[in-house]
Amino acid sequence: MIETRFRIPRRGFTLDVAESFPAQGVTAIFGPSGCGKTTWLRAIAGLERTPDGLCRVNGQTWQDGGHFTPPHRRALACVFQDAALFPHLDVRQNLLFGYKRTPESARRISFDETVETLGLAHLLRRAPASLSGGEAQRVAIARALLASPGLLLMDEPMAALDGKARADILALLEDLRARLSIPVVYVSHSRVEVARLADHLVLMDKGRVRASGPLTQLVTRLDIAADEGAQAAAIIEARVAGHDEKWHLTYLDFPGGRFQIARASRPEGSTARLRVLARDVSLTLKPQTGTSILNIFPATVTEMTRTGPAQMLARLDLAGAPLLAGITRKSAAALKLAPGKAVYAQIKAVALL
Repeated sequence: MIETRFRIPRRGFTLDVAESFPAQGVTAIFGPSGCGKTTWLRAIAGLERTPDGLCRVNGQTWQDGGHFTPPHRRALACVFQDAALFPHLDVRQNLLFGYKRTPESARRISFDETVETLGLAHLLRRAPASLSGGEAQRVAIARALLASPGLLLMDEPMAALDGKARADILALLEDLRARLSIPVVYVSHSRVEVARLADHLVLMDKGRVRASGPLTQLVTRLDIAADEGAQAAAIIEARVAGHDEKWHLTYLDFPGGRFQIARASRPEGSTARLRVLARDVSLTLKPQTGTSILNIFPATVTEMTRTGPAQMLARLDLAGAPLLAGITRKSAAALKLAPGKAVYAQIKAVALL
């Protein structure tokens, strides 16, 4: 686990957190600008010091009471919005800076593998000043990985990038998330980044933690989803089961059944994440025939909440996978919906993340 406790006054708010989260996978700290996300990350790195703070990673105490481990002695690496490459070193020398200082027995990834994975071979002799924003950020990520950290901290690493560079880096991080075992704490205010990368989600507001938990469970919690309005959605983990070349479809299996979506360039057996908006889910008491909707699954209503004069939000269970459905109060009454009610969820649209 990563255990933290910090109270740091700032202009306009006070960071006041006492939170633990898994030291594996990607933990996303999500919230609006100015809510304390970066201050929290800097405190974990040891760049913000507070006398009564606590920071413990996998049982190793970096800060507690009078004890304080300086940043350069913490087994971590940081990637910020600004790539912050050493301007007097070329790309190869930037990459080797931390790599050479890591004992060979502690190296988690090789230099050549990192260069190949991040597509940096043609940049090795280039000066940082000659790199594009996307290229510089790839080098910054590679430099962090080559330090073989026990924890990787990332503070909105794509905030300064344009659309194409952002998409490339996001795909890269998605690949690294699947391949490496380095735990990551990822600060963002982008729903897309969080939906694609996070395993665990921490929601912040005005310096405090509003909620924390596994991504797929937290985003479907009704008090959280109700605030999202039209953007309320479930994230479903699935596996690519195969492709139907005749109809140009891809099949994805999840605990509740099999999705059929437009043909996707994903290899069979690979994992994928699906995003289903609550407004794209309708409910019926019996399985429908003679419909154009391909994705219809048996489900159980677990919770319901009113979200407006005419609207309601229902949380469903599909054999362990949570789903949200946005319906009218009139429909809920006509179907006699209540927790425990068996229904069929008809999904009109699915986004492959």
